[in-house]
Amino acid sequence: MTEVGTAHAISPDSGTHWTEPGAWPAAPGVHRIPLPLPMDGLRAVNVYAIETDDGLTLIDGGWAIEVSRALLESSLREIGREVRDIDRFLVTHVHRDHYTQAVTVRREVGSHVSLGLGDKATLDLIRRRDRLEDDPHVALLRAVGAPDIARAWADFTRTNTPDLSLWDDPDTWLDGDLELAVGARTIDAVHTPGHTQGHYVFADRPGGLLFAGDHVLPTITPSIGFEPALAELPLGDFMASLTKVRGLPDLTLLPAHGPVAPSSHARVDALLAHHEVRLDLCVAAIGDGSHAAYDVAGSLPWTRHEHRLADLDVFNTALAILETRAHLELLVARGVLVRGETDGVEHYTAA
Repeated sequence: MTEVGTAHAISPDSGTHWTEPGAWPAAPGVHRIPLPLPMDGLRAVNVYAIETDDGLTLIDGGWAIEVSRALLESSLREIGREVRDIDRFLVTHVHRDHYTQAVTVRREVGSHVSLGLGDKATLDLIRRRDRLEDDPHVALLRAVGAPDIARAWADFTRTNTPDLSLWDDPDTWLDGDLELAVGARTIDAVHTPGHTQGHYVFADRPGGLLFAGDHVLPTITPSIGFEPALAELPLGDFMASLTKVRGLPDLTLLPAHGPVAPSSHARVDALLAHHEVRLDLCVAAIGDGSHAAYDVAGSLPWTRHEHRLADLDVFNTALAILETRAHLELLVARGVLVRGETDGVEHYTAA
């Protein structure tokens, strides 16, 4: 994920850094619960507990690790609740820090889990990972002209294999845009592909709230083009989804990572502008030559601290290269660039 923007790390609901443990009142009947992500630069994921007459609906579940489960339990006790009160999870997308703890809690207490249908292909690939001849990202990293990074990524994934028992199917696959009853609330489930193909945001229009998952983040941009099941034009999907969310009322932004922010519209506008700037930088990097995505990524600054690609670790290097490819592919779709291939490596030139 790329850092961008100026939102402060202090969350207005807690008055402290947004990762501070607790059950923070984000709105009447809604509590923000940051759960830890050790060994992850994101530091924490916000799950949101919505109180209903029947119990609790959680937006996202967290990562299924002991420290996260313990903090979920202690945070729920702060509002007089227990894990067994969770009767439903609305999961924004399939990534482990959002989905896997919903699966483990369901096994214990029978909670109902919903997930976007667009993430089914990725979920299926995760479960088949031990039977795949090649990680899809390895093949793509070779195709973008980064064979050394492809080998490093293959080594990285061999030592960071997922626990396949955490990736069961949901009870319900969300398909298209739909209205959901959550207690007395009517929440719009809005399909927002881009970060993943099955990503959803959940809009409580009467309550003025947008549970945004990773689609709209207040201080960083979500990774694009980094899924086991590859989308054809992920950045195009993402920007179209941002425009779709911009068409909703201006809502309080309740993100999965970062502090609560007052305006979904302001942040969407900033994200759209950011990606247009990145697209322009990609065009400038191509110039009159022919370049692979790896070359272009190496010419761009990364994070708000403007790190060089060579300064990033293997994981973030792979994300950066594949996100660059997503930008280049959108420029091809717009007719600005042309993609060719030589010896299995994609190259881009001006149209």
